[in-house]
Amino acid sequence: MVPTVDLVLVFRSSSGKVLSRPHARENARQAERQYTLLLHVLKKGGLRAVGKCGEREGQLLVLVSCPLETVARLSQRELHSDFVSGLPMANPSAVFDVQTKQLTPANHLRLIHTYVTSTIAEGGLGVVPGSKEWDRVESVMALHDHAFNDAWIRSWTTRGQLLSPKFDAIRDQFGEAIALYFHFLYHYTNFLLFISAAGVYYYFWGVPYSPVYSSILLLWSITFVESWRIKQRVLSVRWGTNGSFRVEKRRAQAVPKRWWQKDFKMLASMPVIFLFAAVLGVLLTVVFVFEAFVTQLYTGPGHRYISFAPTILVSVLVPRFLKIYHGYAVAMTNWENHAHQSTHDASLTVKTFSLTAVAEYLGLALSAFVYVPFGEDVMIFVQNILEKNTSLYDAVGTVVSLFSPNVTTYRSGRGTSKASVRSTTTPGIRTQGKGMWEMDIMNARNKLSPTRLQDQMFASTVTNQVVDTFFEIGLPYVMRAVNSLRSGKGLSLAAGSAGASSVVKKKRVMFEDQAGEKDLAKDANGKEEREFMERVRREVALPDYDVFEDYREMVSQFGYVALWSTIWPLAPVMSLLNNWFEMRSDAFKIAVHTRRPLPSRTDTIGPWLDSLTFLSWLATLTNSALVYLFRPSDHCKPLKTSLERNNHHLSQPTSSSRQLLLSALLIALAASHGYIIVRVLIRHVLERVLWRGSEEQSERERVETLVKEHYLKSLGVADVVSVEGNETTDTDLQGDLEAFWMYDEGLDELTRETKES
Repeated sequence: MVPTVDLVLVFRSSSGKVLSRPHARENARQAERQYTLLLHVLKKGGLRAVGKCGEREGQLLVLVSCPLETVARLSQRELHSDFVSGLPMANPSAVFDVQTKQLTPANHLRLIHTYVTSTIAEGGLGVVPGSKEWDRVESVMALHDHAFNDAWIRSWTTRGQLLSPKFDAIRDQFGEAIALYFHFLYHYTNFLLFISAAGVYYYFWGVPYSPVYSSILLLWSITFVESWRIKQRVLSVRWGTNGSFRVEKRRAQAVPKRWWQKDFKMLASMPVIFLFAAVLGVLLTVVFVFEAFVTQLYTGPGHRYISFAPTILVSVLVPRFLKIYHGYAVAMTNWENHAHQSTHDASLTVKTFSLTAVAEYLGLALSAFVYVPFGEDVMIFVQNILEKNTSLYDAVGTVVSLFSPNVTTYRSGRGTSKASVRSTTTPGIRTQGKGMWEMDIMNARNKLSPTRLQDQMFASTVTNQVVDTFFEIGLPYVMRAVNSLRSGKGLSLAAGSAGASSVVKKKRVMFEDQAGEKDLAKDANGKEEREFMERVRREVALPDYDVFEDYREMVSQFGYVALWSTIWPLAPVMSLLNNWFEMRSDAFKIAVHTRRPLPSRTDTIGPWLDSLTFLSWLATLTNSALVYLFRPSDHCKPLKTSLERNNHHLSQPTSSSRQLLLSALLIALAASHGYIIVRVLIRHVLERVLWRGSEEQSERERVETLVKEHYLKSLGVADVVSVEGNETTDTDLQGDLEAFWMYDEGLDELTRETKES
């Protein structure tokens, strides 16, 4: 029979490094002490725990199961904690009966995980992975419910799931945080239907850079953000998580300090963020100039291949740079010493996404506001630099040698780099001007691409999203196959197969509880238990699921649609198609390629809502500027048309371009002020349409009233606030006041008025 396992603690008995014999002996003693203490803490806390061999050498898996009585106690304690902390949806009179009411799998795991990892001061066991006391505990994870996962993946192909996914089932299995993400993705995808229809119409039948489409786009983006703001509030009330931040446990790594110290550290980290953003901006600008101008001017050997160099540079340098920055961002966030995990994650999200946005959108911004209006001037400037500076010959020659196998470079006496071809002359190669460069101004201007903006939008909204989907779904299979071949097991796509052979071949540290039960375990290990442990080891080898990447992908996509789809109105359509697959690929990724997400209560998507709000504001600036600069009209000569004319029409004065850019900047600033007014109006309307009078608002008010009434009854003042009174009797009247209260003149007066009338 397969045992019931709630949590798995991954314990590291050795670091994997080669140690001297004394150091290895001391390391084994320290590991044994911490392992023994871990089992003692878990069992003393009312949990069942046992250690099993892991997949790698020095890895132990501590399987934890929580009895129903302990779960009932934890649930009742959480109800009382919610009430004391002022959680609006908490019902203090509820009593959890383990025999009659079952917790959802997500709440069951969340209670146990919170109990194990929360601090001792807050009633937990204090087993925090990576902390000073538990530095050998690498992670805490839960096992997948494969029956649910299989049914969940199959359900995405049914007709009902296409129209309305079963979010309650997702919430019951993975918790509110994951269900909220899928709700957000579904809500955003539904909103894309309208703007996609508008984009198709204006792409085929409208004018380019239509002011009407841009206005619709801005209203759509603001409406989406404000509607989601209300939608997440509705969901939090419906799920009973509204105000869950009040009962969030403190981080074990947090050290109590004054409030201003954290704020000061957050301010101190901003110069570092700006520095990295500036360096990234310079890097992307250099690559942009190299790709848009230098590669176009190069006409020497291998000119067909050098156009790939910028793409390779970006794909190699930018991810590496962002990875380095992420390490600094994590260090700065830890230094800020946040008390709760939600604020810690929010701070890290803001730091990380700020540079991600620069990497995502700077290329389009340079093309729209530099390449189009000043492309001719920049091209002439680059030509002058190449003509005067011969050191660039060496650099380009080196790059050419990497991309063209038939080209070698040598240095002339002057230090310039020239090219020679090993075989016959490569067809199509022409050398005009000075050697390998196009120095004719008119020919160089012809190389400016009039469709550069549209091509970039296509690459961002189609090509990049296809590549991201492959990295999420296909690449894990490729990596497993490679690891399986390296381990000598042949081609295998199963998770964790790369080191399965080490389970029996490698020597492990043996502790007392393992040694004493070894013979008994051999007799008890049946086929089901062996298969179960293999499944556990495979899931341990999987990476943790991080919802940050999924939110980042969707928010970045929203930015492309809101900021730049005026350039290419079909971008919302491509995003809509991508999201239809995204919901299914994300479900598949969670079920197959990652560990089971640990459930957590939340009532908001956190800093991502602020990012959406910022992008909707930024969209007013970009759309107003793009429409003003590039719309075809009689009273304003669009800059875009200068790239579509012949050579002699390309010489637009620089002062005219600068004048247009200055006017566009002023219009963008005016539009940003209009954004504030429009957002207030849309929020006011949506608040009354979607929230006021809704079932969720009535339910929240009703539950809050019940909680307060229960509290008053517990104080013994229920009769005081009761609206029903007791009828008075004559015994309550004393002395001379009896006559005053006994004689009523009202009826006599009314009778008299009736007779007189």
